[in-house]
Amino acid sequence: MMIKFENVSKIYYSNSNKEPIVALKDVSFNVEKGEFLSIIGKSGAGKTTLINLLIGEDKPTSGNLFFEGESVPEMNRHQLQQLRRKIGIVHQDLRLLNLKTVKENLEYIMQIIGAKPDEIERDVSQVLEIVGLWERQSNFPHQLSGGEKQRLAIARALIHRPKLLVADEPTGNLDPYNTFEIVDIFRKVHQLGTTIILSTHNKDVVDSLKKRVIALDNGVILADQKEGKLIL
Repeated sequence: MMIKFENVSKIYYSNSNKEPIVALKDVSFNVEKGEFLSIIGKSGAGKTTLINLLIGEDKPTSGNLFFEGESVPEMNRHQLQQLRRKIGIVHQDLRLLNLKTVKENLEYIMQIIGAKPDEIERDVSQVLEIVGLWERQSNFPHQLSGGEKQRLAIARALIHRPKLLVADEPTGNLDPYNTFEIVDIFRKVHQLGTTIILSTHNKDVVDSLKKRVIALDNGVILADQKEGKLIL
């Protein structure tokens, strides 16, 4: 088992007299190595909170969650750094390096993790082919279309060969054509053996994948279906 959420709740408190916000409530599920899981729900359902807990950017109010048997909330800073090297993250805001070319965006990450020059050349070339940006490698992010920027964000998440790829609403701002180009990339990455968690509010994406889907609403799991279309 790669991931285990065990009765996880997350409550946000404000300093005002407003009611506390329950982002997640008693959430439990497992993810096996090599699985493709879609988490669907409208804005505010708790999808991003769930991802932030998984990568250790936040801690649960109650319950526990594990990555490869290790409790994520109990990890120290060094352990969290090691955890994040195993996870590739596609954030909603993309987080591209705007002053670096497509190729340099990928090389920079490889340099940070201490990869050798021949490893960098090999892996950057492979990932550019996977995401279809080989011919755009000398362009800067501002010279890319919306779909191309999203593909670069996916490439940055993949370049260090993570065990798990997590994507938070990766098609939220894309038209249908670009949306399903991105979905095809995720299919290709999954076929190469990477575990994937895809957060989305797009039911058409989930239906097209025909993979396991968890439906979240107001922080509660409404359904957990092993494969096929989402039916609520």
